[in-house]
Formats: sequence, structure tokens, C-alpha cells
Amino acid sequence: MIRKGADAQTIRVFTVVFALLACTALFLGTWKKHQRLGEPGVKVVAEPLHGVDPEAAEAERVFLVGTNQVYLPQYVLDYRCVTNPVTRQVYDWLPKDTVYGQQRYVGTDGYFLDAFVVLMGADRTSIHKPQYCLTGSGWRIVSQEEDTIAMNRPVAYELPVMKLTAARTHKTAEGGELELGGAFVYWFVSEDKLTARHNERMWWMARDLLTKAELQRWAYIAVFAPCPKGQEEAAFRRVEEFIQIAVPEFQTTTGERLSAARADGLRASEE
Repeated sequence: MIRKGADAQTIRVFTVVFALLACTALFLGTWKKHQRLGEPGVKVVAEPLHGVDPEAAEAERVFLVGTNQVYLPQYVLDYRCVTNPVTRQVYDWLPKDTVYGQQRYVGTDGYFLDAFVVLMGADRTSIHKPQYCLTGSGWRIVSQEEDTIAMNRPVAYELPVMKLTAARTHKTAEGGELELGGAFVYWFVSEDKLTARHNERMWWMARDLLTKAELQRWAYIAVFAPCPKGQEEAAFRRVEEFIQIAVPEFQTTTGERLSAARADGLRASEE
């Protein structure tokens, strides 16, 4: 009798669990069917974007990444952009509905920095912690801190950013080693939100999915400036100046508008 009772109880438990799983699957299927994808907080243009795979046969070396791309300006200050194609590794790794924007900006003094935008589609796995990309490309993260950048266009607001100081040992053509530094600045933007915190972005996205059946369409934006070791602070200043001029050209979302007195105070502190 004890054995039969235990078996009956086990069957009841499995029946309840199975019913809950079935109901959950039905709910998620119905919920996803009615889910709406939010608008991006960056400009998307109908221009093809190509990638380059240097290890492929010559005829297949250049490949189509997408028919759309995130707009990035051709000229910023005394920088002009040059081709910085998506790699095959990145293209194969991220979901195919990902939209990219990336350019290398070269100054008249030869100094360069890279600007990247990764815009998710219906597959939210397009966006992940930027630290993975940086370390995956051979850089070490020396330090990181949250900060803000004072923006004046289209309104005065403070852009929240994460600042990473990076380092790398570069092998020279002569067989020696060269120590490099780097200034890496990133943040996330959706239709109406800005944050430098990955966890905060994830929380906001989950909340809107549950309460509004809306999947926020987040973009990850980063600007990276490699530099000689010891010149990281100067590199950060150049990155911040670039962001202040370039971002209003392609990012449509702004933070809370500052009062005139607060905006004047921020400008005065920078001078």
C-alpha cells in the first residue's frame, strides 16, 4: 500500500508539473505572437554593409552583411572615416537580424579611433557585455568606471557612459614587443532610454516584455582609441570630444534635458 501510494503521489506531481509546463509554453507562445518590437534609438539607413573574410577564397572574401546599416557620419571634426568592415567571426557569431554600423576615423595627424554600433533585432542576444569583445580581441581591462559626458545637441543633457582603460602587448614586425594602451567608452540606447549598465538594460527590457509585451530595441555604442601606453587620459579626452560632435548625428535618444544654469555650469567646468 505504501508503495502504491507513493507511486500515485509521484504521478500526481508529474501531472501537475507537466500541466504547468504546458500552460507556460502556451502562454509564452501566445505572448510572443503578440509581442511588438520597439523602435531603435539610432538612425538606420537603407545602405548595404559588407564584411571581409581575409581567410576566404578571393571570390568570397567580401560578403554582404545586411541591406541596412546604422548611419555614422563621414566626417567628424578633422577626422574622416575609412572602411572598417565587419569580420566573418562577428557576423557568424551574432544573430542574422543584427544591424551594424562601424567606421574607423582617421585624423589629419594620423591618430585614429573606431566607432561601433550593434543594433539588435527580434533576437535580443545581439547585445552582450562589451567587455567580452574587448578581451576577446586580445586586450586586457586595466580599470573601468562610470562617468557622464556633457552633451549640448540637440539639447543639453548628460550621456551616461562606461569608461574602460585597456592594455595590450603588441608584437612588432622586428620581433620585439610594444606596450599599448587604450580608451574604450560605451553605453546602451533604446527608443527612450540611455544607460551605461548592462544589468539595468536587461531589467528594463524584461520589465517592458512582461508589462507591455514590447521588446525594446537596444543598440550598443562604443568608441575605442588605442594609444601609446601612458597616454590613456589624452585618448579619453579625444574620445569624449568625438562623442560630443558625432553622437547627435546618429543617436535620436537624449537624456533628461538640463536646466540652463546646470548646462552652463557643465560647460564652464570643461573650459
